[in-house]
Amino acid sequence: MDNFVNLILPCFYFFFPAYLTNMTPSLSATLGIFKFLAKPIDAGKQFMGKPLLGDHKTWRGIIVGSSIGIMIIFYQKWLFINCPLMQSISIINYSNINIWNFALSMTLGAIFGDLFFAFIKRRLDLKPGAKFVPFDQINYVLGAALFLFVFSKIQINLSVWLVLFVLTFILHVGATQIGYKLGLSKSQW
Repeated sequence: MDNFVNLILPCFYFFFPAYLTNMTPSLSATLGIFKFLAKPIDAGKQFMGKPLLGDHKTWRGIIVGSSIGIMIIFYQKWLFINCPLMQSISIINYSNINIWNFALSMTLGAIFGDLFFAFIKRRLDLKPGAKFVPFDQINYVLGAALFLFVFSKIQINLSVWLVLFVLTFILHVGATQIGYKLGLSKSQW
């Protein structure tokens, strides 16, 4: 059991900024904040007679989501430098990386994963909120992994990504169910 906890906690901590990046757009829409940014990214454009992304994918989501994720990563760096306990659970050495490169790769990668699979869902005639298991649950893990691999020189062990796929799927389903029951989410998935 200790090995399990010793693996889960560092993975969760490492990916926490992407979790918040992914959750923030729907929460900011539900709370009605930054309404002036609630403009569709695709500006209503269509591809093959279908919405490119849909009007629910907005600039508010990209800007607010990535801003929150970036702030969390900078806070993680501060904790890494100032709190030895955080060094013991960190997968990466925050003091030895290009923090802007890492933060932008992680957060924009998570957003890209979500947008890419929204594009795929529209091509398949799936409406926003329709089930698209397992991609709705792990799309941002795929995007962050891709962006970190391509744009960052940080090597993340494959076992970390495997844990994150399973952990994220479970956390996403649980959090979405709770959000749905509390009226914070329109989708159960």
